[in-house]
Amino acid sequence: YYLRHYQVNLMEVSEKPKKPKNSKKSNILLVIWLLLWTGASLVASQFIIVYLLYFILGRETLTTPVWTTVMDALIYALTLFFVLFVPPRLFRKKTSPKKNPDWTTDREELGLKGLPTWTDIGLAPVGFIVYLLLATVLVSIFSFFPFFDLSEAQDVGYNFLNSGLDKIVAFIALCLIAPIIEETIFRGFLYGKLRGKISGRLSLPLSAFLVSLLFGILHGQWNVGVNVFAMSLVLCALREITGTIYSGILLHIIKNTVAFVLLYIIGTGGIY
Repeated sequence: YYLRHYQVNLMEVSEKPKKPKNSKKSNILLVIWLLLWTGASLVASQFIIVYLLYFILGRETLTTPVWTTVMDALIYALTLFFVLFVPPRLFRKKTSPKKNPDWTTDREELGLKGLPTWTDIGLAPVGFIVYLLLATVLVSIFSFFPFFDLSEAQDVGYNFLNSGLDKIVAFIALCLIAPIIEETIFRGFLYGKLRGKISGRLSLPLSAFLVSLLFGILHGQWNVGVNVFAMSLVLCALREITGTIYSGILLHIIKNTVAFVLLYIIGTGGIY
């Protein structure tokens, strides 16, 4: 008995410890994949919905505010489907399909846990002021470059709002639907995933920078991109402070509402 026991212990001691997998490399690849997948999902959804509706309804029909709103809602819905529901099925583990934290996302990781608090509501206007100051600084810096045209207008799809109903429909799309879905995708899904995969002291600033950079690029032009990049940095900070995206959604609504009033009500112009 003692001889067998001694042999078993000797075998356990002599076994070489298994080398840990290169988690750092896999995390870097996952971060790159998350950024590319999120951006590609939004671009692909735009192409699919726009060309599908153009084919079914025709170009002239989609120029009306109501159909533009429907089109935007479908684009955001398809993007959410691509981002939240496709990856868990593409990379489902055969051994335990339900336990796949890299690709599944719950409400807490999306920043949608619980309900909005008074702190969320109070921080939104404070964050809006900080965003304005930061955007002013960044725009001033970029204005020295010849490629930066501050006066370039952004086409948000609502060029002709002839009636009160048209403005109400456009307001719903630009000031309610867009902020809620964009915050869920970028400061919810993407930021939540990156914060979990980027380790060390650079986790917070690097995650915020990457999310904001992608958010700015997807807006398609320099002046708007720099503006929303600044806003996204503040939105990521609010997510970090509150643990949710509710304050960010409210800030985004305030920002788009101010731009909507300037662009469509007063007529002085605005940047989305």
